[in-house]
Amino acid sequence: MPAPFEPRPVPLRWCLVPLAVLVAALVGVLVVIPRFDPGFEGSGHVPLVLAAAAAALVARRFGHDARRIERGLVEGVAAGLPAVFVLMTIGMLIGTWLAAGTVQALIYWGLGLLSPRFFLAATCLACSLVSLVSGSSWSTAGTIGLALIGVGEALGIDPAMTAGAVVSGAYFGDKLSPLSDTTNLAPAVAGTDLFVHIRHMLWTTIPSWTVAMLLYTALGLGLSAHGGAQDVAPMRAVLAEHFAPGVWHLVPPAVVAALIARRHRPLPALLAGVLAGAVVALVEGRPVGAVVTAATGGFVSDTGDPALDALLSRGGMFSLGSTVFLIVCALGFGGILEATGMLEVLAGAVLRRARTTGRLVAATVGTAFGMNVVAADQYIAIVVPGRMLAPAYRARGLAPQNLSRALEDGGTITSALVPWNTCGAFMTATLMVPTFAYAPYAFLNLLNPLLSIAYGFLGLSMAPAGGGGDDGDRDGDRDGGGMHRGGDGG
Repeated sequence: MPAPFEPRPVPLRWCLVPLAVLVAALVGVLVVIPRFDPGFEGSGHVPLVLAAAAAALVARRFGHDARRIERGLVEGVAAGLPAVFVLMTIGMLIGTWLAAGTVQALIYWGLGLLSPRFFLAATCLACSLVSLVSGSSWSTAGTIGLALIGVGEALGIDPAMTAGAVVSGAYFGDKLSPLSDTTNLAPAVAGTDLFVHIRHMLWTTIPSWTVAMLLYTALGLGLSAHGGAQDVAPMRAVLAEHFAPGVWHLVPPAVVAALIARRHRPLPALLAGVLAGAVVALVEGRPVGAVVTAATGGFVSDTGDPALDALLSRGGMFSLGSTVFLIVCALGFGGILEATGMLEVLAGAVLRRARTTGRLVAATVGTAFGMNVVAADQYIAIVVPGRMLAPAYRARGLAPQNLSRALEDGGTITSALVPWNTCGAFMTATLMVPTFAYAPYAFLNLLNPLLSIAYGFLGLSMAPAGGGGDDGDRDGDRDGGGMHRGGDGG
């Protein structure tokens, strides 16, 4: 007996309905309602739920039964559970490191070593080095990034600027490190070698990072010229009096760094950091109950300095509950779209307009960014466009590392710019700065996709298929795939 509902492909115009609902609801919650109710603080939770409901209704109209839709929702959320576990662990890590005095020690030393004039550039550089070694933007932001936010606030620098520099540096290594998940995922999807992929990414990433460093330097010099720095000696005195920074406070970050250097996964490395922070806190004389409370509900500072107490009172697993729910809502929405085939329809619509090399690269970067917005997960933003666009790169005679680079330039690097994406939500919760506030200052994340698209239209470093996998090749932006000018063929 035939099923009462036979699934049919969802037309493009209907696939756009959930996106239209999401955009309209976001505008209403984040822009319209706050104008009439200044005390209202909007979030993406309700808009994502409404968009998921719209996607389910559209899917039902075209024959997808409720079980299929529910399975897509559950599978979408399940795919993001590792990110949720890492996020919860980061909350515990922040709480225990504050209880141990580790964050306070890093802020104390940072205030003494970092000049306000070059603080933003130094922040980006430090996070770039840590993320390159660790391969994790999340671990970088949750450890050194958190401390640098505190140092920046103490120096009188806008936290949005500091967070932008942290995010830029964190994603430099996340994009180039062979230890990074996305750096391994992109070449696997595109069908190229890991180190060929990394070498090819240098052509877009290094120039973008260099320009970002120059911008941070200029921004810092401008802030200094306008008197942005303040005398931090009193704050350092309070930190020294209440927490007595010492070498032992470096044990928790040293444990995390050592485990990541030995190529352990971020989650066990961060859990070890939580335990190390708890041990140091107990040695420092904190009661067991206070340490557990810091790990779950957050640390509460009582130095008597209002500004310092506001800076140090944070962390804990419970503090990230809203962020976890946002990620669940976003992944559920993306799961429905993927399970019902709507994601593929949206990607296919973009592909039909990619008739030249430049348009193909632009379509790849744009689709990856769109998947970050719609599916709220950088892994989906790499896998779905990679599957959809690989035949087009082969047809144009382009080597697969061109595709893998564009996937990272559009997927990995932009994930932190979307508030409801797992990465954007994590950065906001960890750095305590709204995504849209730090996004204008995340210069690497903004410049890298644009440079990648420009390379496509100019034919710069577009390696031809079968050309030895080197990155010095050029490909004119022509309709045919055979007009290539070879490089040095490494």
